[in-house]
Amino acid sequence: MSAKVTFDSDRCKGCELCTTVCPKHIVIIDPSTINRKGYHPAAVKDMELCIACASCAKICPDSIITVEKF
Repeated sequence: MSAKVTFDSDRCKGCELCTTVCPKHIVIIDPSTINRKGYHPAAVKDMELCIACASCAKICPDSIITVEKF
């Protein structure tokens, strides 16, 4: 099974909730990027390790995360 996680990075406010629930610890706040709102957005550092549990998407208060399994 493969997974793809996408973020609407320009809407991310960097609250870090998604980083706390990832069982694989692969969701990070990207310090090298600043979005339109001036925040460092969330990102996945190693997509190969993602198990598509969607914990990050479920906890996101702004619903900016999409998880796809294929």
